[in-house]
Amino acid sequence: MSLTIAEALKQATTQLQAVSDSARLDAEVLLAHVLKKDRVHFLTWPEKPISELTYKVFLDLVNRRVEGEPIAYIIDQQEFWSIKLRVTPDTLIPRPETELLVLEALNLLKEDERYKIADLGTGSGAIAIAIASERPLCTVIGIDQSRMAVKVADRNAASLGLKNVTIRQGDWLTDFADHSLDMIVTNPPYVAENDPHLAEGDVRFEPSSALLAGPEGMNEYRKIIPEAVRCLKKHGWILLEHGYDQQDKLLDLLTAEGFTEARGIKDYAGQPRVIIAHT
Repeated sequence: MSLTIAEALKQATTQLQAVSDSARLDAEVLLAHVLKKDRVHFLTWPEKPISELTYKVFLDLVNRRVEGEPIAYIIDQQEFWSIKLRVTPDTLIPRPETELLVLEALNLLKEDERYKIADLGTGSGAIAIAIASERPLCTVIGIDQSRMAVKVADRNAASLGLKNVTIRQGDWLTDFADHSLDMIVTNPPYVAENDPHLAEGDVRFEPSSALLAGPEGMNEYRKIIPEAVRCLKKHGWILLEHGYDQQDKLLDLLTAEGFTEARGIKDYAGQPRVIIAHT
């Protein structure tokens, strides 16, 4: 006997409540993915039946979510800066708080000027693509060490038809010439190796190479910041996303390397999240 949309969603929501704070939303997103319909469809046609095969596919996805797998990996997609991006287990899942990094970058980039910008550790390409979409005169280069992440980011950029963003495989700033960049933005690995949060939630499924950065979570910053001094033009900007307890250490490191006017910015939850400085 087939179920209606409303019945399928009710059953899935009950099943997901033990593992998710957004059980109903999770159920709707998964069913929308299976049916290839917008979630508004459920409000309009709640009594419409779904086939047994469709329900089986839906239930398989629900069970994956019950096991803790992130929604973004299940449906191969995450929205960031109102852009739908493909994500895979080879990339981090873009977080809403990272949009603050994009916003602060855009505040510094005049719409009618041309800048060259590097996004280090681009992953799915979220930051590079968001900036490139808002500043079409800019040239944005996304860099990642992972060959598979580069493929994902390149596909995302191509799907949006962006001509001003390039994705490359590389080791941070190694391949950039001296004083060649106007801005560097980065959300690098910054989680300490012994952080207890690594055993919780979505991060259990995300690539450790994109998360872990030594005992203090500072290893990659110590590589990036000295190289950034070399690569940035005079009065060039660097914007760093960081962990809630890393701001003071990063401000000291930036100052020691010669950056000026370094300042921290809190996210919407009131946590230290982004640092901006210039050469």
